[in-house]
Amino acid sequence: MTDQQTTAVDADENRRQALYWRLLARLFDSEEQAALESASLAVVEDIGLPPALLDPAASVDSIVQRHPRLAAEFDGLMAPDPDEEDGERDRALEVRRAALVSKVLLNVFATGSGTVTAGQLSRWQSDAGWLERALGCEPGGLRGGRPGPGPLPGLGTGGRRTTPDLGTLIPQIGPDLAGIEADLVRRMRLREVLADPKLAAQLTPSMSLIEQLLRDKNNLSGVALANAKALIRRFVDEVAEVLRTQVEKASVGSLDRSVPPKRVFRNLDLDRTIWKNLTNWSPEEERLYVDRLYYRHTVRKTTPQRLIVVVDQSGSMVDSMVNCTILASIFAGLPKVDVHLIAYDTQAIDLTPWVHDPFETLLRTNLGGGTDGTVAMALAQPKIAEPRNTVVVWISDFYEWRTEELLASMTAIHRSGARFIPVGSVTSAGRASVNPWFRERFKDLGTPVISGHIRKLVHELKTFLTQ
Repeated sequence: MTDQQTTAVDADENRRQALYWRLLARLFDSEEQAALESASLAVVEDIGLPPALLDPAASVDSIVQRHPRLAAEFDGLMAPDPDEEDGERDRALEVRRAALVSKVLLNVFATGSGTVTAGQLSRWQSDAGWLERALGCEPGGLRGGRPGPGPLPGLGTGGRRTTPDLGTLIPQIGPDLAGIEADLVRRMRLREVLADPKLAAQLTPSMSLIEQLLRDKNNLSGVALANAKALIRRFVDEVAEVLRTQVEKASVGSLDRSVPPKRVFRNLDLDRTIWKNLTNWSPEEERLYVDRLYYRHTVRKTTPQRLIVVVDQSGSMVDSMVNCTILASIFAGLPKVDVHLIAYDTQAIDLTPWVHDPFETLLRTNLGGGTDGTVAMALAQPKIAEPRNTVVVWISDFYEWRTEELLASMTAIHRSGARFIPVGSVTSAGRASVNPWFRERFKDLGTPVISGHIRKLVHELKTFLTQ
């Protein structure tokens, strides 16, 4: 490397460090550091990026609207390229990347203090979506909101390959983003916002917002209550659309060939019909004469299955409560699946009459309080009429009051022949604290705790229903 090349590399490294030092200074102190600000502005202008990147008040959306070419650079921005790691790194590209990374991190993690407006919350949610895209995820996929696909396996949305470091970062940052969003919601005068239709229209439903609405629903009335219900229903419908696609990818039951196929056009097996009638081909007329039509079997063997979902509705399990209520309603819509839903804290409520409508179900929950699973067990056990055709899904962090008594009942369910599935979390973020005492005993019982993305639970339930 020549002296001139060495000087260029050193200059790029200094530029990159100036941008990151400014980021750190801004994260820990909202006051401007004049030297860092002027140095960063010089760097940004020199590499041809808009100075608005350094404006904390400018959202990523507004910058991308004015400079559309930057959208592709934000996608997969923080998913490193292994080709760069194996060879010589492009120092100039790293400076550009540092400027963009600094922008999205500062907008998401520097949230200030004091009251938050509906507009500020909406802007933060949008910026958080850009951070998720930079990590190679779908917007909303890390915050415990809509259960999108989360990290794209092996490839960021911008085409950059992910690395083990990124795979470690994503599960850690998801709950942190959800925590920041929850704090912003708490700092917002939500009742006042809901009472104003124009302000309420600026709100984007998310898990943190839905949690706050469910907690405060008994204190709302009139326009505020109507707007709250509209937001809850909108969120429920969005999540249900994603979950329904995951559930319906697999059909329930195997083909029942003892039942003759229904002779309708949509069941016509055209390929088989042609193959079986090839002997009737007339070369002279170049025509195929069909003397028999063949149809596909569509009737499936299904055994009526009972699905009993028990959900801890204490404060730490809100995400699971919302997701499982929606999931139960979807399974309740499948043929020959009898779904029952029970929610509990220190008291239990049988929500089965409303299981087909997750919106109405959520309005009947009372989030918070302690945890006593024995009250839920008293409602669940009598529902197990045919153990071999029953699955009991128990969603909780299992920090219980009567541990030995509850474990004995759960063990009895497992030994009766019913399928018992303990679940520690069914979130998009996939991180939950589970009582280690219960975790070890479930493992010894042969029913390890499922924790992670809601897709895991969907897979387990589909496996049981199709066996």
